[in-house]
Amino acid sequence: MRLTDSKGRRHNFCLEAGKRFFSNRGHIDHDDLIGRDEGFSVTSSAGGDYLVFRPLLSEFVVSMPRGAAVVYPKDAAQIVAMADVFPGARVVEAGVGSGALTCSLLRAIGPDGRLFSYERREEFAEVARRNVTQFFGGEHPAWSLTVGDLAESLSQTDVDRVILDMLAPWECVEAVATALAPGGIVCAYVATTTQLGRTVETLRAHGGFTEPQPWETLVRDWHVEGLAVRPSHKMNGHTGFLVTARRMAPGQNAPRKKRRPAPGAYGVDYQGPRPADLSELAADEPFDE
Repeated sequence: MRLTDSKGRRHNFCLEAGKRFFSNRGHIDHDDLIGRDEGFSVTSSAGGDYLVFRPLLSEFVVSMPRGAAVVYPKDAAQIVAMADVFPGARVVEAGVGSGALTCSLLRAIGPDGRLFSYERREEFAEVARRNVTQFFGGEHPAWSLTVGDLAESLSQTDVDRVILDMLAPWECVEAVATALAPGGIVCAYVATTTQLGRTVETLRAHGGFTEPQPWETLVRDWHVEGLAVRPSHKMNGHTGFLVTARRMAPGQNAPRKKRRPAPGAYGVDYQGPRPADLSELAADEPFDE
């Protein structure tokens, strides 16, 4: 349940018979809330007024207990939409973190899909398990959680989507290529530009994926009150980068994008994989800016 006071402060808690919610404005008995339809106001023992709703998924994930950093709602929405996660899909998730993205993926695939989540750290997996169970009110029938490294433990094949939320997603490209069905999508979520570059170049050099597409999203609220209509002083800026690519059929390679790299793009300081077509691109060949 989520209580919101007149100043917009929010309090999330799980309703339990016989318990009380306490704040600086007194207390509210859980029994006074249990069984009622959401969307009502309640007054605490000291006269504080609160609006009562069940938290939305986007509200739950930013306030739930964390073991690791969460995938924020703006990025989870982009992953579900741009990776085209559909009802009934078979999805692999690597790096379950605190379970935020897991909840969005489970909602998207529905009861007929399957979500196979992998997490290296047992303590993170346990936090995620509790959060997902709390949000859905019990164990989700479409979810299985494995503690282990994706590159070593991945056993699923012919999956529709692979979502990588991990420190070094480029290390799992071979395993992902084996698991994905032709036409399937891999989507990586990374925090830094160095991770972004390494992920894109590794997918590109593999040859069995389409040209990787990297991007990020920024969200800005607006203040609207009478004639005072302006951007909010706060905004949800950089949280992470997203990269998507599609799996080619076995033995097939995507047509190579002919490009003339910027001077120094693959200089002596560059340590990642190099596109195979660099040495073949003649100076007089047409190229894409």
